Amino acid sequence: MPFEDELGVALRRAGDGFTADRDALAEAGEQRGRRLLVRRRAAVASGSVVALALIAAAGAYSGGLLDGNGGATSVYVAAPPTPTGDDKGSRAGSGSVSAEQMIANLRALLPGGQLTGPVGRGTDDQVPAVSGVYDDGKGKAAVSLSLSRVDPYGSQARAGSECGDKNLERYDFCRTEQLADGSTVMLHKGYEYTDGREDTKVWRAVRVTPQGFMVEANEWNAPAEKGAAVSRSNPPLPIDQLKSLVTSELWYPALKDLPAAEPVARPGSEAATGSPAALRDRQAVEALEELLAGLRIRIPVVSKGGEGRYGYVVFDEGKGKSLLQLNVSEDRDSGHSGFTGPNLPPLADGTLVRVTQGPGEKGKGVTEWKVDTIRTDGLRVTLSAFNTADQNGTATREEPALTLDRLKELALAPGWKQTRN
Repeated sequence: MPFEDELGVALRRAGDGFTADRDALAEAGEQRGRRLLVRRRAAVASGSVVALALIAAAGAYSGGLLDGNGGATSVYVAAPPTPTGDDKGSRAGSGSVSAEQMIANLRALLPGGQLTGPVGRGTDDQVPAVSGVYDDGKGKAAVSLSLSRVDPYGSQARAGSECGDKNLERYDFCRTEQLADGSTVMLHKGYEYTDGREDTKVWRAVRVTPQGFMVEANEWNAPAEKGAAVSRSNPPLPIDQLKSLVTSELWYPALKDLPAAEPVARPGSEAATGSPAALRDRQAVEALEELLAGLRIRIPVVSKGGEGRYGYVVFDEGKGKSLLQLNVSEDRDSGHSGFTGPNLPPLADGTLVRVTQGPGEKGKGVTEWKVDTIRTDGLRVTLSAFNTADQNGTATREEPALTLDRLKELALAPGWKQTRN
């Protein structure tokens, strides 16, 4: 799928998955889109124009680890579009495996039945893929499969082998298995919509090998991922057959024709030992955890996650779970819409601050408290707190776990810093 399409899908999923400032979502969508090919959950922030650097402890803010000169609904594609010249990039292969061969492989691996309306992409595209509508006589079902190369130690590979947080993601089953060859396979039974507005189910299997080969297969219980009535109670392939689909050796010729992915900086590598690159690669959720520790916010965290410039934690001190979300972005609005007016004076250093309290957009009885800030260099830090762990569900407590004052401390901490490539 072209990246522009992935980005659009990422933004739609982001809207279903969490509530946040739209500008921040647009900024985060670039990163989240790249990971849709792994598990349609939001991307690695390589080459981003905004980066996050945070001093771990409050006492270190003035100590100068970063001085003034120092520089985060599952959606799936039932039919990949026909590739064009614009779809092909440096990550494409030689084209030795054609779209027709991809379709033939899928047909050979399906257990009987018919595959109609198949659409394929060969290795002359950077993401070879195949999809269609499978009919075993018990109801038509959309199926798709895609191939790619990833850094086996990077965040895309991890995303393919980690089950999502059930506090935030609606699914019935998820299991990760280690194969004899060192591959990791994740098996997942979930839903097209996290809020349950429709009964469309999507089951998937993702395999990541030690060489960085990644195969992802998806199936639905409807003839299309969206906009089609459910045709059966469950997708047609049992989860073990879906596993067989992604572990088949038929995909190896296509995978081997794709160039290896560039390795990403990770802890312990030369690029991740205090250099500017390490700061650019910093994950928002890691920075959020360190800031909570630095400000001595000791409410127990029961789950955490995110990617790139989006991160979250879920608190539970025994009074009900509470979600805290972080978005870091670059504000591109020179007029800073929504941040001007007599009731919104800038701080002494020029930082703009907007505080809102009100009902959440999705769940029953859900309350959202938000602190949105923009530094003079354009760095935007947005924190949102909820009185539930699941915005699509029901409130679990009267108010969010963190007070507004604490949210302001987090958002305005001097450890936030912008660096550029």
